[in-house]
Amino acid sequence: MSQFDVVSIISLVGFLVLAISALSAHRLSLRKGVVMALAWAAIFAIVVLFISLIEG
Repeated sequence: MSQFDVVSIISLVGFLVLAISALSAHRLSLRKGVVMALAWAAIFAIVVLFISLIEG
C-alpha cells in the first residue's frame, strides 16, 4: 500500500463522516434515509451502465 492509498482512504472516510453528519442534521427517518440511499445507488448504476454502453 503506497502513501497515496493511505491518503485516499483517509479522505474517503472524511467524506463519509461529512455525509453522515449532514444527513443526521436533517433528522431523516431510517426508512427515508434508506430509500434515498437506494435511489442514489440506482442513479449511479444507471450512469455507469450508460457510460459502459457508449464506450462499447
